[in-house]
Amino acid sequence: MKKLVYLFLLITQAFFAQSGFEAGNSLYKKGQYQQAIDAYDAVLASKKQSAELYFNIGNCYYKLNKVAPAIYNYEKALVISPNNQDVLNNLKFAQKRTVDEVKVIPKVGFEKLLRDFTAIYDYDKWAWLAIVFSALFLVGFIGYYFSAASVLKRVFFVSMFLMLIFVLISVSAAMFEKNYAVNERPAIVFADKTEVKSEPQNKSSKVIDLHEGTKVYVKKVEGRWKKVQLTDGTEGWIESEAIREVK
Repeated sequence: MKKLVYLFLLITQAFFAQSGFEAGNSLYKKGQYQQAIDAYDAVLASKKQSAELYFNIGNCYYKLNKVAPAIYNYEKALVISPNNQDVLNNLKFAQKRTVDEVKVIPKVGFEKLLRDFTAIYDYDKWAWLAIVFSALFLVGFIGYYFSAASVLKRVFFVSMFLMLIFVLISVSAAMFEKNYAVNERPAIVFADKTEVKSEPQNKSSKVIDLHEGTKVYVKKVEGRWKKVQLTDGTEGWIESEAIREVK
């Protein structure tokens, strides 16, 4: 009986989530952006989320000229779908409305090559690839064990060796991406204007002023302060309520 109740609740939630999403889309087309946001937020409240949902919310805030919420929701969409070109394009438009012009220092050398390679897939896909290559390794082992011809044995042995390499690469990439996903903590400034301090206290010297929509990375938390790093490498302390973490 309990299973039937859970199944009914799941189906009901999915139905209302879809209805809320469609209602939000309809309101957006009518230019009723705030009402569309309310409809989309109701979907989020039902524990349903997707890149398309956050993308649509970001579009609504963009239309309302609310820079920080727009960028925040585009970034949320990219967490789910990192290579979504529509989201990336709209994010660039939203970022043009920000006050701060913080340079992005690109990574170089081996670190950049490693990151570019592992970023091809998220850690879940890398893990699945590792499973697939493991299965192919097993197939190669069986073929090697039961083959009578020496040529076939060589072919299966080489294939086993290659599959083993691919397994190690996939596992390593999955671990790297998992670690990156856990430790990277992007955040968006929501305060109209806030100061980044040299130390986690109000009396400390100011490092820089930041305005809404600027992206930072949280490195450390101490009380009501968070140590952040800007995309140009600048570091300092900011009050927690001035920013909102994406993940």
